[in-house]
Amino acid sequence: MLVRHRTAHILSFQSLYNRQKGCKFSSEGIKRLKEDDVEKLFKDKYVILAAQANVSVIGFLGKKIEEIERVVLSMMKLLPEFQKLTTVYGIGNILALTITLETGNISRFRKVGNYTSYCRCVSSQRLSNDKKKGQNNRKNGNKYLAWAFVEAAEFAIRYNDLARKFYQRKMARTNNVVARKAVAHKLARACYHIMRDQVPFDDKRAFAT
Repeated sequence: MLVRHRTAHILSFQSLYNRQKGCKFSSEGIKRLKEDDVEKLFKDKYVILAAQANVSVIGFLGKKIEEIERVVLSMMKLLPEFQKLTTVYGIGNILALTITLETGNISRFRKVGNYTSYCRCVSSQRLSNDKKKGQNNRKNGNKYLAWAFVEAAEFAIRYNDLARKFYQRKMARTNNVVARKAVAHKLARACYHIMRDQVPFDDKRAFAT
């Protein structure tokens, strides 16, 4: 909830900056801003006041998020696969913790397809002769794992060359949402094998053409 609220204020600041300056401001750059820094970015006092409100809330929420993360990690008994999951581009401590706890014992998923379906990373459409004949319940599966892998995909696209190239190939044939979901699906498949076989992430295997 706190992360979602912080993201809303980051997007609000980015929108304000884009309207005033006609260019983008990175989310990581916004997180590092102080209220005094805002006065150097804008001239209108009302714009400065609005931007400072965003920066103040972002800073406060960031501190609370970090505090909660520290306490959670210190209290939890980490599963063996936790460290292996952090080798995946885009998966840090909290996403690795979410994935291990929400997945449980990986052996309960007989095949990788069962796991990716549980993570809501596969299409819910029913097709016959390449025509849509209906749609399964999209709410089946685990919403927290679905969120975790989409979040991981966002960072993987940003920081991993192979993930970004895969995403761009998908984007050339479809749209942003479907392409991002395809990256999430690849990461979910990779994490299944990581947790089952206790091996580190291999991006060449995960995003092989």
